[in-house]
Amino acid sequence: MYLEELRTLLDRHARPDWTTAIDGVLISKVDRSDPPAPSTSGTVLAVIAQGAKRLALGERVYEYGPGQYLVASVDLPVTGQFTQAEPERPALGFGLTLEPSAVAELLLDAGPGDTPHVGGGAPSGIAVSDAPAALLDAVVRLLRLLDEPRDRAVLAPLVKREILWRLVTSEQGATVRQLGLADSGLSHISRAVRWIREHYAQPFRVEDIARLSGMSVSAFYRNFQAVTAMSPIQFQKQIRLQEARLLLATHPGDVTGVGQRVGYDNPSQFSREYRRQFGAPPSQDAARLRHTVRTPAGVLP
Repeated sequence: MYLEELRTLLDRHARPDWTTAIDGVLISKVDRSDPPAPSTSGTVLAVIAQGAKRLALGERVYEYGPGQYLVASVDLPVTGQFTQAEPERPALGFGLTLEPSAVAELLLDAGPGDTPHVGGGAPSGIAVSDAPAALLDAVVRLLRLLDEPRDRAVLAPLVKREILWRLVTSEQGATVRQLGLADSGLSHISRAVRWIREHYAQPFRVEDIARLSGMSVSAFYRNFQAVTAMSPIQFQKQIRLQEARLLLATHPGDVTGVGQRVGYDNPSQFSREYRRQFGAPPSQDAARLRHTVRTPAGVLP
């Protein structure tokens, strides 16, 4: 019932850049299955209405299709691919950016016992579940507002808040709730993730990042791997290589310089790790990027 209307709304309002007239709401419409593409997840709810997608985070692989939703509670380096998408039946997806401040406000307004207890450990940064009817209903009502400009400014914030409530009380509620808790395990790891993202070209000691996160080294390492499916050093390498690929798209003739800018002192190591990650050496991949127009399949939803 909800999926049929959801597909109709998504198909009608899809734009090439995936944006909509409602802040924080994205619509994806993809008519081909491209090779896996690296990107970052953002903190987002993604619902698939038609087609299917595969998302890889380190060694973890998440697959989701019609009537399923994915939650990303940390901005993580991922590789995404639409596995079912064709011109006659394109993949259709809904995305909503999750703001920690909005989750925190919702939790403050909730009564005692209204939300299940959140443990101290950090959950995985990405999770997939079947979407309950109440969540799909709220998503459909939010998208209907794209056809109602007079009502949109007043009602859209209310429906987005309802969607957040459906999430924090859902099967993946622990992941979403920790997004809004200042002293949760997830918030400590998010602090480390932000630092590594901002200083990815710099060497660091895990002990220093653990201290920044307010954790012992063993607790930090355990929680970081639980959230990101990677060690801190592996996470840094993923960020470096993704940033290098973005730079090579605009500086294809300066492979050595790009490697140095993202933190590689050894050009051979940069080329070797780049090839292992993207399937081609930097110079060859840069040429391929210049001649290929790609749908941003790694971007949620």
